[in-house]
Amino acid sequence: MKPYFGFYIFAVVLTARFVSVAGVPNATAPGDIIIGGLFPIHESVNVTLRADGSDTRICDRFSSARLVQSLILVQAVEEVNKRQELGNLTLGYKIVDSCSDVTTALKNSRSFMRRNSTWTDGVDQPSPPALAVIGGYHSEISTAVTRQLNLEYIPQISYGSTSGFLSDKNRFPSFMRTVPEDDHQVRAIIDILKNHQWSWVGVMTTDGDYGRYAVERLQHHAKEINICFAFIHTFTDVLHDSTLMEEIRDATKSIVENKNVQVIVSFAKPYHMMYLFDSLLKDPEGRGRVWLASDNWSESASILKNWTLSDVGTVFGTTLKSGNTTRLKQYLRNLDANPDSHKNNKFLYDFLKGKQEQQVKSLRSDYTATNELEKMIYPYAVFSIELAVRAIAQAVVDLCVNRDCKTGQRLQPLELRGALKRATFQMDGKNYSFDKSGDLNSGYDVVLWRQSSPTDVDVHYIVAHYSIENRTLTFTSEETYHDVLSVTGEVISRCSNSCGPGFWRQTAQGQQVCCYTCHECPADHYSNTSDSTMCHQCNTTTHFSTTGSRECLLKHTVFLKWEDEYQITLLAFTTLGALLTIVVGIIFLARWNTPVVRSSEGSISILLLFALLSTFVSVILFGGKPNKWQCKTRQVLFGLSFTLCVSCILVKSFKIILAFEFDPGVQRVLKKLYQPYVIIAACMAGQVLICTLWLVLKPPTTKWEDVQTKHERLLVCHEESFPAFGVMLSYIGVLALICFGVAFKGRNLPQCYNDAKFITFGMLIYFICWIIFGPVYANVSGQYLPAVEMVVILISAYGILFCQFFTKCYIILFKQEANTENAFRQNVRNYSLGSLPDLKNSTSSLRSEGIQNPALYVEPPMSNSQSVQVLTEQRPSESSDVSSCSLSPVSNPLAPIYSQQNDHRSNKRQLRRYLSLQM
Repeated sequence: MKPYFGFYIFAVVLTARFVSVAGVPNATAPGDIIIGGLFPIHESVNVTLRADGSDTRICDRFSSARLVQSLILVQAVEEVNKRQELGNLTLGYKIVDSCSDVTTALKNSRSFMRRNSTWTDGVDQPSPPALAVIGGYHSEISTAVTRQLNLEYIPQISYGSTSGFLSDKNRFPSFMRTVPEDDHQVRAIIDILKNHQWSWVGVMTTDGDYGRYAVERLQHHAKEINICFAFIHTFTDVLHDSTLMEEIRDATKSIVENKNVQVIVSFAKPYHMMYLFDSLLKDPEGRGRVWLASDNWSESASILKNWTLSDVGTVFGTTLKSGNTTRLKQYLRNLDANPDSHKNNKFLYDFLKGKQEQQVKSLRSDYTATNELEKMIYPYAVFSIELAVRAIAQAVVDLCVNRDCKTGQRLQPLELRGALKRATFQMDGKNYSFDKSGDLNSGYDVVLWRQSSPTDVDVHYIVAHYSIENRTLTFTSEETYHDVLSVTGEVISRCSNSCGPGFWRQTAQGQQVCCYTCHECPADHYSNTSDSTMCHQCNTTTHFSTTGSRECLLKHTVFLKWEDEYQITLLAFTTLGALLTIVVGIIFLARWNTPVVRSSEGSISILLLFALLSTFVSVILFGGKPNKWQCKTRQVLFGLSFTLCVSCILVKSFKIILAFEFDPGVQRVLKKLYQPYVIIAACMAGQVLICTLWLVLKPPTTKWEDVQTKHERLLVCHEESFPAFGVMLSYIGVLALICFGVAFKGRNLPQCYNDAKFITFGMLIYFICWIIFGPVYANVSGQYLPAVEMVVILISAYGILFCQFFTKCYIILFKQEANTENAFRQNVRNYSLGSLPDLKNSTSSLRSEGIQNPALYVEPPMSNSQSVQVLTEQRPSESSDVSSCSLSPVSNPLAPIYSQQNDHRSNKRQLRRYLSLQM
């Protein structure tokens, strides 16, 4: 009895189910696990309102492409069953039409749910009619349907709903999809715009969840890279709305009037694009644009109707990942064209029936309906729908591996939903799984439409891939890259012309950032990219730029170069001075034992010559390109060498005072203090201390300075511590002042004793040069500033060299008869005992011969008594032609004084004083 009762219940349930769906077209196949299918087989609904407020909905605009998509589900289910991937379980399906309308989709998808089906009272269903649903395609439909299905925890896997809102698992916990969300598609479109530098574009979209979200994300990402939208038009989602054609006309007007907009991004539905092209292409100004199509219509060639691709322009399309269409094509070719063989599939039955009638009317024997279906294959749909079936099959396997799902514990939707989220499934040798948002980020293909024949357009020519993980757009080959470049390379879609390098763009107030004017970069600024929003400032210390520059140029380094004519002149004088110094030294060494050399304190003179040579060498360091060590060396070398010069002259000056000091007490004190080398060492020690502190605390270094011309910069040695520099020069000045004072005291010495006058003259030259140097050095700038100090040093060195040595060298070389001991003794007798007329005659004789400083010195020392005896016993020879005067303060303190001012006793006192100094 029980078996009969069970059969009775099964018959009632089956009858109730068929009654419940009567009037709702569907496609069904029995199985242990039923998969629901929701496809937009019709793309619009004609709604008729009745008087009582109810309505009648009739689906129209049949889409053979969407029929093919439903057949992908059928083929995938049959293949799983054929391979027995579920063991003793089989898959079935139930496919309904959403008619691309939310209300219709909600009404028809109720048949997937248990509580919305008509059952016999008292009979409890073991599970809903469908454990999972594949579809729908449009995001706004999936948004509504998944909320309804979630009432019974039925998982929904969409093959085309890409709205980012559906990734929110708090609001849509039962929703999953085998396609990525639209934010990734928008990124791919942004990459295309960016790579082509299209910054002024138009946007078309449909008023729905998909369109609104896509435009919002497009605006968000475009703002980051300064892409602007000239217009955004949103079409009503209802095709029969009376405002739709008005919106189409407005969009057409915007495209025609905005001639700078050559690129348009469209997220609209296929029928909207068909109406738009039909309106736009009638105007020649609306043709030849570049269209970036979303996955909504990127493979819908039917929208062109009677227009050709050359009328439209260029169409790029982002499409979902393509699958292997081989199996589906084979399935369609093997499909029985007899409508009666497909009574379980109302949609396929109606399609084949209609094509059969058309074939009879046209009397065409070569036409088959399956050929038309094969042309309607969308590769992305093959991938997404097959993958959804594979996911469900794998989840069932995971759940039923250790339990009897056929007759025992029946599967529940909630279980299947959890298994789907955890499942890893395969297709074509690759593993896939849903992420935490229920998405499957498979990436995108970019297609380029091609006119394959006068009537056909190839919409499946894949030219690039977009990787979601790497966020990169990669062309499939070099050939596809050139194919794209050939149709887009010369397309410019910008609000304003590009501002090239050397310019910056300024956006007028109230305008979008893409509309701007170009301005040249000012001096010392640059821009090295096109459409720069600002000019970057050059490092004015090292670089410069002119107006409108694209780069900063390195400033030309300016310094006192070796090849400069002024530098060459100064080096010539420096070399001459050094050579003269060396020659003088050689002359003194060669005549070392002669009275003139010995009367000049030969060792002190050699030391003075060495100091002068060092001074000339220091001048060389003021030229050429400065460096750190050169800057430290040049002032220190000059300071020490010139200090040594002045110190040696100071010793000579002291000896003059010592020789002619008449006060015996003072003379004794001076004789004790007169230690030449100790005095020189003490003077040098002070300068060494000053220079050491300068180098340790704040040493001179190189420094860059600006000049009047912007393209140059001056490299100089900067003293860093001008007080230290001033102290060094002041120290030399103090020593020179002492020399000057001491030498000036001997201004009243005998006329022929003129060494003191040359010291005075040499120091005056030094003071005049360095007094002028101060203000000149402080106010002069530029590359010739070092030349100022070089000139001053050279004049000072030449002054000392000429005044101290040239007259002595003249005597040594050209008046050798005056450079003997006998001549010296004879002059001593003449000037000690001679009369005024003799003195005047000898003086005039000397001047007539051009000799101004004949220096004589008595080599052998002798006692005071011997000297007096010699001088008193001998008379001066009036016929002597040897000069009777000496210019050296050391050599001839016995020079005769003017006869009208001195007598014979004063001459004897001077002689004794001189002789005492020689002992």
